[in-house]
Amino acid sequence: MADELVHGEVRRGVATITLDSPHNRNALSARLRAELSARLEAAVADDAVRVIVLSHTGRVFCSGMDLKEAGGASAEKQGVNEFPAILERIWTSPKPVVARVAGPARAGGVGIVAACDVAVAAEDATFAFSEVRIGVVPAVISATVLPRLLPRAAHELFLTGETFDGRRALAVGLVNSAVPDDRLDAEVARYTDMLALGAPDALAATKRMLQQPRPAAPGDAFAELLALSARHFGGPEGQEGIAAFLEKRPPSWVPQD
Repeated sequence: MADELVHGEVRRGVATITLDSPHNRNALSARLRAELSARLEAAVADDAVRVIVLSHTGRVFCSGMDLKEAGGASAEKQGVNEFPAILERIWTSPKPVVARVAGPARAGGVGIVAACDVAVAAEDATFAFSEVRIGVVPAVISATVLPRLLPRAAHELFLTGETFDGRRALAVGLVNSAVPDDRLDAEVARYTDMLALGAPDALAATKRMLQQPRPAAPGDAFAELLALSARHFGGPEGQEGIAAFLEKRPPSWVPQD
């Protein structure tokens, strides 16, 4: 619908979810949050979807919480209590999520970028943890941001609120790739094409494995990891993948033109 703040389309296994509220810099208003949540749930539930891309219209990726709604409001009305569910849905999605960042991301917008499995930014896109400069704390987004950032950079950028560009975001671990504007879509497509080659259940299991706490010593985890490996080697996807390799053909889960 034309008046939607969040659009969605599926093409060749890629669900693109687009923030389309440029009048307020794609701020996380109550309506945008609700529509974004619904789009994410629909993409996760759709068997035709293999990869999810979070994108945006307008100059700004996402400016964070809508401060016009937050002034004088309780934490619940500000969306502080519901925003974690959005970050968690992205973080735990069994399908890989890719952020396409063509413009500025601030505060909660940076939390969304960090929650994604892969983030691709334009080199001149800017980022900032601006919370301290308006007297609040980047508490909720720290759950997704801190696992990504180098510790020294986290202290610097959280405490100063300094604006930094895509190149610095790459250097400190916030994004996977920073490219010139005219290469952004091609770089996003490069990642989605690679991700679509992975088997759905194997990708979901690998995401869960990556999110587990690291054992104190490798030997502490070998029994569990061997069992995980065996389940997938002997499972339908593993057997199909091995057969496809031996028969020199694409496995059944690879999207066809």
